[in-house]
Amino acid sequence: MPDKGVVCWTSLISGYAKFGLSEEALGLFLCMVKKSLIPENDTMINVLSACSKLDMLNIEKWIGNFWYSMQQYDLGCSGCDSVNTVLVYLYGKWGKVDKSREIFEQISGDGKRSLLPWNAMIGAYVQNGCALDGLCLFRLMMELNCCCPNHVTMVSVLSACTQVGDLYLGMWVHEYMKGSRQKSFLLSNANLATALIDMYSKCGSLERAGDVFDQLVVKDVVSFNAMIMGLAVNGKGKEALKLFSQMLDLNLRPNAGTFLGLLCACSHTGLAAEGRQIFKEMSQCFRIAPRLEHYASYIDLLARVGYVEEALQVATSMPFKPNNFVWGALLGGCVLHNRLELARIISSILVEVDPNNSAGYVMLSNTYAIDHHWGAISRLRLSMKEKGVVKQPGCSWINVDGVVHEFLAGSSSHPQNERLHSELQVLLKEMKLASI
Repeated sequence: MPDKGVVCWTSLISGYAKFGLSEEALGLFLCMVKKSLIPENDTMINVLSACSKLDMLNIEKWIGNFWYSMQQYDLGCSGCDSVNTVLVYLYGKWGKVDKSREIFEQISGDGKRSLLPWNAMIGAYVQNGCALDGLCLFRLMMELNCCCPNHVTMVSVLSACTQVGDLYLGMWVHEYMKGSRQKSFLLSNANLATALIDMYSKCGSLERAGDVFDQLVVKDVVSFNAMIMGLAVNGKGKEALKLFSQMLDLNLRPNAGTFLGLLCACSHTGLAAEGRQIFKEMSQCFRIAPRLEHYASYIDLLARVGYVEEALQVATSMPFKPNNFVWGALLGGCVLHNRLELARIISSILVEVDPNNSAGYVMLSNTYAIDHHWGAISRLRLSMKEKGVVKQPGCSWINVDGVVHEFLAGSSSHPQNERLHSELQVLLKEMKLASI
């Protein structure tokens, strides 16, 4: 073709991206940018789609390729912004959110940034567990009124609400979508509906999650899975099983995610017999091979209800090497049912399997403390210190007047820390007086 316009390049990039040929798609994008062609919104969507399919081993290489192109070619403002948007996304996927934010700030000023870099940066924060930073950036975007959020923005924001348990902001997002100019599109989007169900469920509002599910015009396997898992995490195991029956009545074929939700439901509700049947039918009736996470959930169920030996047998005979989640589930069952000798053995294994995770050390220390083995505890703490293992502090959030406050155990970083401690002293005095 003598004249290759942006539409032609976009079509070709889209084709490679849809067939999972991410590196070829990104290579074409770089060629296009070097020719001083200005990428359109559709171009960037396909490029970011290609980035999402890159494995971790290739992310660093492509970050280098983009930086090289920035240095070697005079890309112009629009070209630089496009490449920077991709870099924001890639650094976020790599776990380097500070670098993502640094590059995000280099993209055209707040009032001129398109929605894509905002989405990339908010998504980077949320995917790396920095929910509060993601929510702050979303608020800034809304305050600047520089672009209108779409379903991608809202999925990230709802995920952030889920992480911090911010039901009120999640409800605001839902109401915003109802009143949005894009209402019909937003509320019919399967990913968004699933995110809403997930958010309401994990924030403890099952009734609202059920309302979203009931209002869906078309209920597919993904929406059923979200609702089943929502019931599971709220201890509604029997309701989850009933919903599964409804799903089968609609001739919807369950997938691996469905069975993970069902096993979690049985585990959280102690439905051992039902869990055994589901785990059996998964492979025998539905021809779905259990993955490691299914085994971990099944082992957790057996250990919780007291079938520790059976759980251990499943763990040692499954076609996967037990990981920290499997040993952690077994350990939890041992401690719950006072199987201290076995708990000590499993704690030692957990420390070997995941030496940088403090959970195994803490549980092992607890079993030593029960038998007053103080010397063993001292040696264990010394081992943790030598390996640089630090116990993760507890963390909680609370929403006050639309502002989310974060509290870390042992931290004095909250701006109103002195006032909070002063109020606690008042409460302690009142409690002492009430107990006299």
